[in-house]
Amino acid sequence: DDELQTDGNRSGHFQNGELGLAATNEDVIRIIAAQLAEIGDQFDKEIQGRVVNDLVRHFLNENLSNEEITLHMSRVVREIIQSIPSDMEQEKAMLVLAMVLTRRIANTVPSLLRRVFNTTVNFMNQQLHNYIVEMVSA
Repeated sequence: DDELQTDGNRSGHFQNGELGLAATNEDVIRIIAAQLAEIGDQFDKEIQGRVVNDLVRHFLNENLSNEEITLHMSRVVREIIQSIPSDMEQEKAMLVLAMVLTRRIANTVPSLLRRVFNTTVNFMNQQLHNYIVEMVSA
């Protein structure tokens, strides 16, 4: 459940069940995933190590609730989006950036994978759910 896929493979579903991949075209999903991965590679070069380290510190702080960490991640994503020149939709940039940050944090501290994954899924459900549904159904 709640898999985070970046390679275009058929994957999980949203928590509220609105998105059912059985009704979608797998080729379309693969194309979207490939495009997002390419954008992610570009963004990855722009993210400074201090940003990742700051997020790691927040994830390691067990006194912070999941909601507080999700809010912090949202702030960081929005700050980075403003600093990276891009002509793409803000929602797409936020989606890719959230996935790139998740990967970078998990690569930095693998033990945080579950917490950072859950936070990213929450962030995507709260901030980008409608955009993702529209993107897949378009």
